[in-house]
Amino acid sequence: LFLDYYATGKLDVDAARRVVTGIAEGCRRAGCALVGGETAEMPGMYSGGDYDLAGFSLGALERGRQLPDLDAQAAGDVVIGLASSGPHSNGYSLIRKVVEASSLGWAADAPFAKDRSLAQALMEPTRIYVKPVLPLMKAGLIKGAAHITGGGLIENPPRCVADGLVASFDWDSWPLPRVFQWLAETGGISDHEMRRTFNCGVGFILIVAPENVEAVLEGLLNAGEPAFVCGQLEAA
Repeated sequence: LFLDYYATGKLDVDAARRVVTGIAEGCRRAGCALVGGETAEMPGMYSGGDYDLAGFSLGALERGRQLPDLDAQAAGDVVIGLASSGPHSNGYSLIRKVVEASSLGWAADAPFAKDRSLAQALMEPTRIYVKPVLPLMKAGLIKGAAHITGGGLIENPPRCVADGLVASFDWDSWPLPRVFQWLAETGGISDHEMRRTFNCGVGFILIVAPENVEAVLEGLLNAGEPAFVCGQLEAA
């Protein structure tokens, strides 16, 4: 179940309709129901076309199926990465600085995306992984999972890895998408800072036993989800 919160100074019906349409599409992709929410007009809080948008989801889980399954994890388990669609709503403070420092405006053609403006390319909606991943979780093939959000590939993996283990990435096992190449080159951002700030092309990771890697990759690819082995668990 999903509920949303939409607040603005003065309600623009067309803008609100487009926002709710986008939320409904996200719910459809995730296989959940948009059951309600709140719309608030607060003239003293917001000005012009500003608005505030938030939401949360609620679900149920069978007892004993919680993830991560830390007790089951071991050195040698494999990290599978699912491709991202772009920055995924993270790192935009740094992105704004890079754009400001470049010779391009937000409406300019994106150097890394054909027939798209810089704003359109950098604000590509976050990929939703529920439908391809949920069957694998229900089949007991997944030991841990994490979205790569703020903190990038440095700070997020520890959330789904047992104490005494660490996710070790093979940084050459997938190509850095062009959007991140452009950000790194234009902003003069180091490899470490890129990995600490952005998902660098990996929007979601799964921890999988070596004997289940083939089945998991096959399930993801059959669902149309680009996925690849990008590392393994090692003793800390």
